[in-house]
Amino acid sequence: MHVGMIGLGRMGAAMSERLRKQKHKVVVYDRNAARVKAAVKKGARGAGSLGQVIQQLPSPRVVWIMVPAGGPTAAVLRGLESHLQAGDIVIDGGNSYYRDSVERARTFKQAGIYFLDAGVSGGVWGLKEGYCLMVGGEKAAFQKVEPLFRALAPKDGYAHVGPSGAGHFAKMVHNGIEYGMLQAYGEGFELLAAAEEFKLDLHQLADLWNHGSVIRSWLLELAASALRKDRRLRKIRGYVEDSGEGRWTIEDAVARAVPVTAIAHSLFARFATRQKDSFSAKLIAALRQEFGGHAVKKG
Repeated sequence: MHVGMIGLGRMGAAMSERLRKQKHKVVVYDRNAARVKAAVKKGARGAGSLGQVIQQLPSPRVVWIMVPAGGPTAAVLRGLESHLQAGDIVIDGGNSYYRDSVERARTFKQAGIYFLDAGVSGGVWGLKEGYCLMVGGEKAAFQKVEPLFRALAPKDGYAHVGPSGAGHFAKMVHNGIEYGMLQAYGEGFELLAAAEEFKLDLHQLADLWNHGSVIRSWLLELAASALRKDRRLRKIRGYVEDSGEGRWTIEDAVARAVPVTAIAHSLFARFATRQKDSFSAKLIAALRQEFGGHAVKKG
């Protein structure tokens, strides 16, 4: 198949390469011309604008967007509007908010254009291992571009999960679960590291637990890899960002009255990593001194 890939960050560039290796014809565009040049060297066809992407694709055109959610995705979609025609298919593979995807599908449908929201999981390992794809939108459009999903995913690694918005909703919850799993591993290994009397080898334990343990996982494999490189993670600052999906998961859970306590805690724990000196911790220390005469550390 022919496909236009817009956005050549870590994910978009690797996805373009995997598609090309599966014999698909890929036209690439990114605002960073160096990224386009690098992809062209690997066999893709380059474009200098959104319009040039469309011009190089046969009808009906298939365009895959891999740019950050929010403003960047909205800007690309606005830029494509004047170039698309009825029958074309747009796939948003970024981490867009699912309600935005529902509205975008409705808007494009009025012009006869298909819009698919594809949740993509796999990170930097996707080129080698494949990507897990959760696709929402009209089933007919999904079936037309299924060869692309098949090329990107490992065996049984893609599915049409429901109507418009379902793909990005599934990915949102997927990432919320990821937050909770990361937090559990982080807290557990912190406790192991604190037990200094045992002189535990954290890399050894991470590797050991991946052989028959009930908590074995790919994330634990990655923990073992990180701990092998830096046994006590002394080269890394404990500052953790959140990219939005965790917040959306919690907001949606509140709206639906669904308890997601572990996921909520994991998000708030990330906020705590960014505080050099928490005001709440200061107040707690001050209160303990006030009611119990407990010592405080001077700032």
